[in-house]
Amino acid sequence: MASKVLATNTDLPIKTDKPVHFGKVRAVYWLTEEDSARLANEKNYDVAPGSQLAVMVISDRISAFDVIWHAEGGMNGVPNKGAALNAISNHWFKLFREKGLADSHILDIPHPFVWIVQKARPVMIEAIARQYITGSMWRDYSKGGREFCGIKIPDGLSSNQKLPELLITPSTKGILTGIPGVPEVDDVNISRSDIESNFKAFNFSEMSDIDLYEKLLKEGFALISQALEELDQVFVDTKFEFGYVQGKDGNEKLIYMDEVGTPDSSRIWDGPLYRDEGKVVEKSKEGFRQLLLKHFPDPDILLNKDRMEERKALAKDNALPLSVFMDVSQTYTDIAEKITGKKLPVCENPRQEIIDVLGRYGLINESADSTA
Repeated sequence: MASKVLATNTDLPIKTDKPVHFGKVRAVYWLTEEDSARLANEKNYDVAPGSQLAVMVISDRISAFDVIWHAEGGMNGVPNKGAALNAISNHWFKLFREKGLADSHILDIPHPFVWIVQKARPVMIEAIARQYITGSMWRDYSKGGREFCGIKIPDGLSSNQKLPELLITPSTKGILTGIPGVPEVDDVNISRSDIESNFKAFNFSEMSDIDLYEKLLKEGFALISQALEELDQVFVDTKFEFGYVQGKDGNEKLIYMDEVGTPDSSRIWDGPLYRDEGKVVEKSKEGFRQLLLKHFPDPDILLNKDRMEERKALAKDNALPLSVFMDVSQTYTDIAEKITGKKLPVCENPRQEIIDVLGRYGLINESADSTA
């Protein structure tokens, strides 16, 4: 089973002349100027001349509370998780484009784990939309907080209750410096007025693009929410990311990027159980987070940012039961197949498959030992 999991995605023999950029789940291989131009021409991608392209490879790793977790038996990732996340994002990005919302950074999908993407100039905002009061928002509210990201919240709300309207509650993407009133820490809540007063610092090109990003966020949320409602699932909250690219016509456009509507970036609840019993059953990574909080005797380690070194040690030194990872795999597989209406492709050896398919794109170092 472990051979079917892609836990390491930063050592593939993909042709690049820059360091591999990687986060908790994805790795980005920036293509050379020559390969970017060749691919754009061969595949007729809608990109401006000189655009830099990249190969983005997803892994099966699972992070929660900003650390990576592993399971017994040398299992360093969740089977099918990467393919599920990409399949869901592919589905929503395609729907957004078909409905005339906006494009995404994805130009090509050579393999279930791989996207060819156009380099974008990111808006430095985690664009969060909330339809229900839960998670960090409920924790703040239950302690008496009645203002969230500059928005006044009424009294009398209950945990997991549907909000009177969709709330946009952005946070910073990365550590931003020199912005008045915005702490220089990652992922800090900000208000619309913070963004308006410093729109250039958040990488917006024009003040009017703040309205556009909110419009695309609301429209994207509504499309996913409606589609999930038809599947009897509840779209609770989500995080979108945006950026700018240039098309063949040379005009700059605001696009969706990263991933959208996935169990990693969203909360999704089982519809019948919430509707009929008021019971929350997570169809997202939130279920894994809640399990971790119950699994360890001192959950404060997972919640207290001042205890990050202890948290890293906790994740490194504790292999979770294999059944936990298999349950997460089932959750991700089920929701992906519900959303796409298709069976999730099973990758027997994802690393070798990626090397083989990218070889046909001329993107693998010929000197590399593909069996490594």
